[in-house]
Amino acid sequence: MTAGLHEKPMPRLLILNCSPDALLQRVAAEGSRKYDALFIDSIGLHVPQGRTLEHFTLNVADGEGLPQGVQIGDFDGVWISGSPFNTYRLDQPTVREQIELARAVWQAKVPTFGSCWGLQLMTAALGGTVHLNPRGREIGVARRIRPTEAGRRHALLRGKELTFDALCTHEDEVATLPPGATVLASNEVSAVQAATISDGGRRFWGVQYHPEFDFAAVAAIISIRVERHLDEGLARSREEVAGVVTDFRDLARDPARKDLAWRYGVGPDVLDPRLRSAEFGNWLTAEVLPAAARR
Repeated sequence: MTAGLHEKPMPRLLILNCSPDALLQRVAAEGSRKYDALFIDSIGLHVPQGRTLEHFTLNVADGEGLPQGVQIGDFDGVWISGSPFNTYRLDQPTVREQIELARAVWQAKVPTFGSCWGLQLMTAALGGTVHLNPRGREIGVARRIRPTEAGRRHALLRGKELTFDALCTHEDEVATLPPGATVLASNEVSAVQAATISDGGRRFWGVQYHPEFDFAAVAAIISIRVERHLDEGLARSREEVAGVVTDFRDLARDPARKDLAWRYGVGPDVLDPRLRSAEFGNWLTAEVLPAAARR
């Protein structure tokens, strides 16, 4: 449909949901929303007044494909979600399929943003490598993320502090980036906390953390993996994990809880939804809206 002479085109977003629906149902049962809903709500905080977003979710982990007649190039932006998979597990059909899909997205020259797995997936698809992080799992709050010199100049991190925290959960990390990539942020756990990949008209922005998450999402993920956290030494008892889950759920309901903010050492960078998701707003402004205007 063609926009009128004075009408701005409605930006169209393709959401690649890379987690099986069975897992998302478990997460939802623990009080979170599904990842696509978290993303739409987060990026929606940054949509200019009077504009709306059109979005379509593709459940790629469950083998869903685009409807007949719809192409990746019909969209103005693609968001790649988190996932429980590992890019190096090429024995799993969905991993191979998602890598091929990431390559197709790249070839389509549609602005793309990847959260966590999204960064790892595009890295693997374009010739980089991902491995199990030898420093262990990073879950809950990724601490002391520091933009690189390139990151301080890049639009992705506009509005972020020189050191900031972010909500996260991951056991893998980017080991080597593909050609055309630039590291934009790092911390003590992962050298690649944010990166961009570019090649001519192709541009990908990615972060290892989750700008779309709220504390309810983190609490849900922690609660379905209690045994794993105990085995990894992240907690000493089920009761200890349950206490963290309860506190995070309370923070999600009331971010103004000063007692909990003090207990966990968190501030506006993870408590304020607009600051937490600033990366999406920056991507929307710098990449998606211009792509829609060119349509």
